[in-house]
This record gives sequence, structure tokens and C-alpha cells, in this order.
Amino acid sequence: MSEKRYRQSLKRHLRNKMTKSEVKTYIKDFTAAVEGNDKAEAEKTFILISKKMDTAAGKGIYHKNTVARKKSRLAKKLNKLNAG
Repeated sequence: MSEKRYRQSLKRHLRNKMTKSEVKTYIKDFTAAVEGNDKAEAEKTFILISKKMDTAAGKGIYHKNTVARKKSRLAKKLNKLNAG
């Protein structure tokens, strides 16, 4: 019985790691777009990040407050870019 649980945990671990890695990559792209003053790219990437993180929070990969905090910080950067 525990062998099956172990196999399942490995699958879930890989799936969670893949999702987190994808989100981190999008955040790097977003940061690069903000630093390069590319508003269109930053907005597009922000929407992608939001969708991915909300989905991940629903599946238990991220805690909902963690998602809210990260999205808030990114939104601040985006708003600063749009205002400036």
C-alpha cells in the first residue's frame, strides 16, 4: 500500500515543481518587461501569471494568501510602469 502512495507522491511532487518553475519563469519575464519599459508585454505576462497562480492555489500548490501577496507585489510594479 505504501508503495503506491510513494509513487503518487513522486508524481505530485513533479507536477507541483513544474508548475512552480513555470510561474517563476513568467515572473522573470515580467520583471524583464517592466525593467525594459515594455507595458504590453508586462500586462500580457501579468495576466498569465495570475491565471497560473490562481489555478495552482486551487490545486493546493500555493496557499491562497501567498498567491494574493505575490500578485499584489507584481501589480504594484505594473501600476508604477503604467503611471510613469
